[in-house]
Amino acid sequence: MQTSRQQMKIIHDGPDELLDPLAMTSSGFMAAAMKRGISRPVALEHYRDHHQLGRCDAEWIRPALSAPSMLRRDDTTIKFLMDLEENTLQTESVLIPMTGSTGRTTTTLCLSSQVGCAMGCRFCQTGRMGLLHDLQPRQIVGQWHAARHHLGHVIKNIVFMGMGEPTDNIEAVIQSIRILADHHGPAIAPRNITVSTVGNPRGIQRLSELAAEDGFHRLNLAVSINAPNDRIRSEIMPVNRAWSMAELKQVLLAWPLRPSGRFCIEYVLIPGVNDGMDDADELCRYLDDIPCTLNIIPYNPIDDSPWPAPEQSVVDRFIERTIRHGQFTKRRKTKGRATMAACGQLGNTNLSRPSRRRSMLQDEGN
Repeated sequence: MQTSRQQMKIIHDGPDELLDPLAMTSSGFMAAAMKRGISRPVALEHYRDHHQLGRCDAEWIRPALSAPSMLRRDDTTIKFLMDLEENTLQTESVLIPMTGSTGRTTTTLCLSSQVGCAMGCRFCQTGRMGLLHDLQPRQIVGQWHAARHHLGHVIKNIVFMGMGEPTDNIEAVIQSIRILADHHGPAIAPRNITVSTVGNPRGIQRLSELAAEDGFHRLNLAVSINAPNDRIRSEIMPVNRAWSMAELKQVLLAWPLRPSGRFCIEYVLIPGVNDGMDDADELCRYLDDIPCTLNIIPYNPIDDSPWPAPEQSVVDRFIERTIRHGQFTKRRKTKGRATMAACGQLGNTNLSRPSRRRSMLQDEGN
């Protein structure tokens, strides 16, 4: 099986391949174009037109992906699906209008990095699918291109919180971030890009190398903790059986966080699992030396869920308890639940391939 780096090399370097603005930064695109005798100014103009105008009129440029195949809307979100070119699978992405404290509304795009996911978190619909496909940079950036040019939304924020575990497809995700942040392309500021992970220390370490580069210091990292201790976390998140919460904390403290920076710690509140006052106390002790904002996410029920959504009073008590510890805590507003577009609800379990599910424990033992 080809790695993401090998796939990107084929797209970039093949003399007979069409050059792909969705898979290349502007500098890489211009360098490849010059090898074909195309001047830098001409190449740059085409690169800008492709990203900023959605226009592609050169025979040496690979066309953008097709328009989204399905839209599901409610009052708070737009979920759209895109067909992959090489198989019958689809990506799922979500557009989320966000109203800030000033009353201004901006749009956040939730991107998928894989079809399915190997992590197997018990509260997540995507995790039930197993891993079906690693998305290439073209397919990740293509979700932005579709949202901008097919659906007509101006995107301010990008969150890698859709299907898949970003650190499980890290090279493609890093290349996608470089393209999304390219000021000749989508021009999404790194401070407006957030990568959410279940906590793979090796993947976080690789991502930290990007965050240490000039221009990417304000890249945001969100970590899905969801438990106050290893016992509970291992029950609902198999990744914790390979890497403990202590190991996760160690790699977070090594992240090149700017002086005023904070991590986003995500905590899905599940009734009867991790929602007790003792859980809140223990969680705050764990987070005491981690500069972070704690983001409480009321559980969104999935197909055949063993748990209901939590009562509002329980959510409020949990948040109040963490605040008493001095922890800066926010509640994530539930959006998209009616269209299965909310946190943890993306994915089509009819496509599940359990035989292709990757075991984190097996990977760690090899």
